[in-house]
Formats: sequence, structure tokens, C-alpha cells
Amino acid sequence: MESNSKHIVLRTKNLAIGYSDKSSTTYIAQELNITLEKGKLVCLLGKNGIGKSTLLRTLSKTQHKLEGDILIDEENLLKITPARLAQKMSLVLTEKTPENQLTVYELIALGRQPYTDWLGRLSKEDIQKVNQAIELVQIEHIANKKNYELSDGQLQKVMIARALAQDTDIIILDEPTAHLDLHHKIEVFKILQDLVNKTDKTIILSTHEVNLALQLADELWLMTENKFTSGTTESLIESKDLEKLFPKDKIYFNSELKQFTLKK
Repeated sequence: MESNSKHIVLRTKNLAIGYSDKSSTTYIAQELNITLEKGKLVCLLGKNGIGKSTLLRTLSKTQHKLEGDILIDEENLLKITPARLAQKMSLVLTEKTPENQLTVYELIALGRQPYTDWLGRLSKEDIQKVNQAIELVQIEHIANKKNYELSDGQLQKVMIARALAQDTDIIILDEPTAHLDLHHKIEVFKILQDLVNKTDKTIILSTHEVNLALQLADELWLMTENKFTSGTTESLIESKDLEKLFPKDKIYFNSELKQFTLKK
């Protein structure tokens, strides 16, 4: 008999995010209650400055939460050591990698640091994970190139492969297509969708590529000034929450085409 239990990989309870110092606290979003199943491609949408990066940094413990709880596999994030968190969650940021002499293979192999000994020696399993990541992202042809020889699109694939080699259940990406042309934006989205389908990993990314997200994401997270909403594209069309994502005087959401267009 099959079990109906779902693997909840990430959960938040009354989470508040923002910034705090000795004199004041700035809330960006409050009472965020998120429940995320394993094996989903999640796209976080919202206008510039709404707090998407702040949310991702808070979920990945690179920024302190203000209130509430974050649970990874039902364990409180505060109780997870950095070493164990690196085996549960990997992070790909928008900042470009500093120029160095590392090859693509060596850069991806850095994803195995949470598992290697203090000398950083790769075991047979480490090598297998690196090779598997290279194969899944389909970058075998550039594996021996120096990282400074890569185009922006190639480098983004390498960073995805490094996160994949880290072998975490959750991969978080902040604007992974920000510096790419349309062709490479679509290519990266398709790679991420295929990785979810092939590996059952959970991938969360913030993006301004709204129309691509509507077509490819399993789940959408919408951030507006007054509300956080999650659901499938279809459910958010039905609830009309997608229509509230951008100012109506400039951008129109066509529910039949499932696309945002400029208002005439």
C-alpha cells in the first residue's frame, strides 16, 4: 500500500524578514507561512526591491530572520550547523566568481567541500558526483577550460553544476539569468526544470523572467507590498493573485495566454 505522506523539505512559521540594528528594525515581509514539498521547481516573483533576495538569504541562513521559524526537513534552521546545512542546501548568488586559474572541473569540484577531508582530497564518490553534475548540465565539452575563458551563459551552467555536485536536497538561486541573453535564459530555465525531474531535488530561484516562470515552474511564490502568495500558475490565475503582481496601469496579465504584456 502506497503512503500518502509528503516530504516537506522546507517550512516557515510566521516568518518575518528584514533588517535590524541597535536603533531600529525594518520589516520587509511578515507572517510568511510556507510549506514546500520536495522535488519542485519554485520561482519567486516580485518587482525590484520587494524583498526577494532578502527572503532567499534568510532561508539560506546568510541573513538573520527577525521573527518566526524556518524548518529544513522539520528541523529548526537555528539548530543546524553550517557544516550540516552545506549538506542540505546549496546557494548560487548573482555575484560573478573572481577570476582565477581554476578549470571548470576544479570549480565544480569545490561543491564537494562539505564532504572532503581537511586536505580537500576527492574520494571516488566525490569524483562520481562531480562527473554526474557535469553530465546532467551537459558541459562535458568545457570541463577543461579555465573559468575566465567562459561566457556568462557557460559560467552560470558551471555554477549550477557546482551546486548540483554539492548534492543537497535544496538548491537556491538568486537571479540566475540576470546577465544572460534570451537564448541562454531559456536554456538555464530548461536545465533547472530537467534537473528537478531527473534528480527530485527542490530548486528555488528568484527571477524577473515572469513569463518563463509561468510556463515552467511547479510552484510560484509571489511577493507584493502587502501579501505573500504561493501556488501553481493555474491556481494563481484563478485567484487573480497574478494580476496584483505589477501595477495595472502599465502591465496587463492575459489569463488566456498566461503572459504579462504591456498595456496599450
